[in-house]
Amino acid sequence: MTSTEFFELFLEELKESPNLRGYYKFLEDRKSFEFRKYYFLKRLEFVEKNILVDPGLVWDCGCGYGTQCLFLAMNGVQSAGSTLEFYYDAIQKRKQYWGKFGNTDLFKVNYENIFENHPTAGSIDYILVGDTLHHLEPIRDAIQIFYKTLKPEWKIVAIEENGSNILQRMILYMRRGNKRIIEIDDEKLVKKILVGNENIRDIDQWEELFAGGGFQIEEESTEFVRLFTPAFFNLLGTEKIKNLDSELWRQNKFIRKYFYFGTNFIVSKRLTAS
Repeated sequence: MTSTEFFELFLEELKESPNLRGYYKFLEDRKSFEFRKYYFLKRLEFVEKNILVDPGLVWDCGCGYGTQCLFLAMNGVQSAGSTLEFYYDAIQKRKQYWGKFGNTDLFKVNYENIFENHPTAGSIDYILVGDTLHHLEPIRDAIQIFYKTLKPEWKIVAIEENGSNILQRMILYMRRGNKRIIEIDDEKLVKKILVGNENIRDIDQWEELFAGGGFQIEEESTEFVRLFTPAFFNLLGTEKIKNLDSELWRQNKFIRKYFYFGTNFIVSKRLTAS
């Protein structure tokens, strides 16, 4: 099942689920539909071209509503999701819907703190982290866990916000100030947990952190996503914006660093940790 085919079925699912509809906002805000669709598909396409080409066991660390794991299941790929989100309970209902189109038993999910419970050493082919890295604290400990659980010569597939984006940094500062790491009370686990408070970083910072844990970012895999606001999609059309969005980050380092919202990248193991 392609990402586009999945998206069409996903829209039908949203009509039956008020909670999902409120979270994804595709049906609530039609003016932003093309903008949101483009970003959603770019993320799925990154998974598609980096995991489906050579399938293996995927650990989705921070799987949220399980959308990416369900996409993998529709393509016959086994995954294990870890989450600390309240919508954990909604995943079983989602599996009922997607069970009409594929084997959702391929997707297992656990409500767990990865610092206490994670896959065994050398058992995982891909680690998928979608909008999750900036929540993992202590981040260096998380990277150590990734190194232990990931098999040699396999990959981390990362989808993140761009920590250098000027507008997003301003918005987050107004929202949380400098409290980039906080402690929360987890009612399910009945304990306090340390989390990154939208602690976004740029690609250079991620490169440094992963290098310290025995990894390297594959530069040729890195891409930047979402430069334009919804108004531009309506003004110039989706195809024009898609082409510009894909071209400008390659042509202009300043625009890439400070104005693109998201970045996708692949992380692989080095032979030894530094």
